[in-house]
Amino acid sequence: MGLLSVDELKTLVDQSESFCVSLYMPTYRAGTEVQQNPTRFKNLIKQAETLLQEKYDLDTTEARAFLKPAMDLDIDDFWQSQDEGLAIFMAQDFLKYYCLPLKFNEFVGVSDRFHLKPLMPLLTGDGTFYLLALSQQQIRFFEGSRYNINEIELEDVPTNMDDALLYDETAKAGQFRISTSKGGTGNPVPEAGSYHGQGSPDRDKPQERILQFFHLVDQGLHKYLNGKTAPLIIAGVEYLFPIYKEANTYPHLVEDILSVDNLGVVKPAEFHQKVLPLVEPYYTQEKQVAIEYYRNLMGTGKTSTDLQETIAAAYYGRVERLFVAVGVQEWGNFNPEANELQIHPEAQPGDDDLLNLAAVQTLLNGGIVYAVPPDSVPDEARLAAVFRY
Repeated sequence: MGLLSVDELKTLVDQSESFCVSLYMPTYRAGTEVQQNPTRFKNLIKQAETLLQEKYDLDTTEARAFLKPAMDLDIDDFWQSQDEGLAIFMAQDFLKYYCLPLKFNEFVGVSDRFHLKPLMPLLTGDGTFYLLALSQQQIRFFEGSRYNINEIELEDVPTNMDDALLYDETAKAGQFRISTSKGGTGNPVPEAGSYHGQGSPDRDKPQERILQFFHLVDQGLHKYLNGKTAPLIIAGVEYLFPIYKEANTYPHLVEDILSVDNLGVVKPAEFHQKVLPLVEPYYTQEKQVAIEYYRNLMGTGKTSTDLQETIAAAYYGRVERLFVAVGVQEWGNFNPEANELQIHPEAQPGDDDLLNLAAVQTLLNGGIVYAVPPDSVPDEARLAAVFRY
């Protein structure tokens, strides 16, 4: 099982064979529902076998031989290590599968390319957030989305207050330096620091020592947050939050704290479950801002819902943002060299889902893709694009 990333997506895009099978299904991780996984899987494999026979004239033996590497996955250990959804991609001498934190609708596609549109929400950065779990003894930092969360191993960031401030009762001479920034995380400007010897009165003021520590933490996070716009959520005990706010220079700090008493024992998945209600309003706001951005550009020549114009623009790197409907397909094929598009009411041999093509090419060329339900695409279209130029 590979890790899903844009680079991994490129591997799937480059895998062009005479026929490619894409299979998506929701999965269960625990409980009696786990027994549904192999049943669903077998039904989808049967559909793939039928499509291979109908679209590519394979006989039963050939179709089953082609699907055998995927069928060999059907063992108990495989089904006991699932996430919310399973995606499988098969071509000649090629098999990739992904257990992913997104519950897919059941889908089987057989075409000259893999059907990758359902993966878009996991690849576009849509809904990214940062979580800083802090106490005086421990600092933990996470990057997450609505689907998953990953802990980041910090470098050059102090994770313990006493060590960071070199505070040692037995030291004959102890001192530390605090350098604060002004101008925000995006463009920090160092200011001169302060030095305190062992007899400093600051040592008798715990809140000031915590503030000094948090200044150092904030500075260390610059290289992780510089230029970012995703919300930052603080987790910890509530009395530390106003102190960190005073030290913070990142302009996208969320105004609510995630109250957690013992940071060391909380698993990433538990943090993820707890933090989602705090960041959900940001997801909604981000999507609404993108829609307003699209609407404000209407009539300027920088937006389109035309399938041919948008697909060509996606191939040529012109699409900045793309809204595309999930759960529906537009069948046809596109020749980028001749800039020719053919659209068919039903899938024909050699056809692709044109919505899938537009989404994949937009993402590969550095654009943002919003894979949304059909009624969430602007102008009630199947896709809607904002062009870079």
